Amino acid sequence: MKLVLATHNQGKVRELTKMLRSPSSIEVISLNAYPDAPEVVEDGKTYMENAAKKASVIAEYTGYLTLADDAGLEVDALNGVPGINSKRWAGEDATDAIRIAKLLQALEGVTDRRARFVAAIAVVHPDSTPEGVLGVCDGHIRHAPVGESGFGYDPVFVPDGYEQTFAELGEEIKNRISHRAKALEQALALL
Repeated sequence: MKLVLATHNQGKVRELTKMLRSPSSIEVISLNAYPDAPEVVEDGKTYMENAAKKASVIAEYTGYLTLADDAGLEVDALNGVPGINSKRWAGEDATDAIRIAKLLQALEGVTDRRARFVAAIAVVHPDSTPEGVLGVCDGHIRHAPVGESGFGYDPVFVPDGYEQTFAELGEEIKNRISHRAKALEQALALL
């Protein structure tokens, strides 16, 4: 079975591909294999709306089963911000380092740094209705970035039950406990 990942984010492609390796009957195809694929505007009000929209558009374009995700970091002290706008919160062209700096500045002096990563995954067969699942990973935000692995807010997010950030824990552990891993575990039943 062929499965298209509806993302250009190479960090997500790497993560999802590694997590999907166990069912050997799935051939993972990156959206990079479709350079003329339409750009999907993430204008939904929820993670699931964005994931379903991306999966539907790309499934229709490629003609293959498609998986898309949308994820974000929700910080309690910031009333859930950056949330659904996690990637764009610091500006459209912001780097991970700029996003992290903005987050740490917003949390300066804040002691309750509880947060969670949330991921929605939608799976769509061409010409069908999207099916989706949610995964959540609770934790807290460190005062400074640590670690070299991962992407996004990984260097400042410490998952519950651990003392290291996602960026310190490395891909193997992150790919077992993350929000995306939890959602993907459920999504495998949809495949």
